[in-house]
Amino acid sequence: MSPPPHIEKHFTAGELVRDIVIGMSDGLTVPFALAVGLTGAISQTHVIVTAGVAEIAAGSIAMGLGGYLAARGDAEHYAHELAREEAEIVAMPEAEAQEVTDIFKTYGLTDTESATVVESLRRRPRDWVAFMMRFELGLEAPEPGRAWKSALTIASAYIVGGVVPLSAYMLLTDAHRALQLSVIVTLVALAIFGGIKARFTGVPVLRGVLQTTLIGGLAATAAFLIARWIS
Repeated sequence: MSPPPHIEKHFTAGELVRDIVIGMSDGLTVPFALAVGLTGAISQTHVIVTAGVAEIAAGSIAMGLGGYLAARGDAEHYAHELAREEAEIVAMPEAEAQEVTDIFKTYGLTDTESATVVESLRRRPRDWVAFMMRFELGLEAPEPGRAWKSALTIASAYIVGGVVPLSAYMLLTDAHRALQLSVIVTLVALAIFGGIKARFTGVPVLRGVLQTTLIGGLAATAAFLIARWIS
């Protein structure tokens, strides 16, 4: 009886999770710190909600734009390096072939062992360029439309995260009661988010929970104390 096939399960949605983490972590932390800080200075919940919504709008746009520019920059860098590699295998094939051999040497292969692969790549220019992009430069071809997807993902995650601390101020008219509820809800959300993020990234869950909760709590505490001191 043949053994069951070996199936490896790897997490492949790294860029999507990264964008969600970027947007959600800032969305939970910044509006939370703003709402808590304003509560230390004023007691009108409608003012806090108005300022919070304005911050969420501005923050989501800024974060989304940052994600778009970063992804667009990665795509432009990849295209530039791709064109350079395509030109180099035509203009200096011997030097490029030696670079392939040098790459294999880092894996313990001798010149003789790598010669067959080098010759095979020289007969397949597209694969040769793809090999150099990945193993010489460490670059992966960007997903088409990645810039817009990154921008929308980060902005959406920021909005979702930002609504959490503001929800208490939307439901309650008393600012200090709303503050207490907001702290509880947001810290719980930060803990859950930290645990989920840790599971995806391979970090111990408890460490992820403590990191996100501590950072959010410290930011909100600092904002509250500074606002109370100034007012």
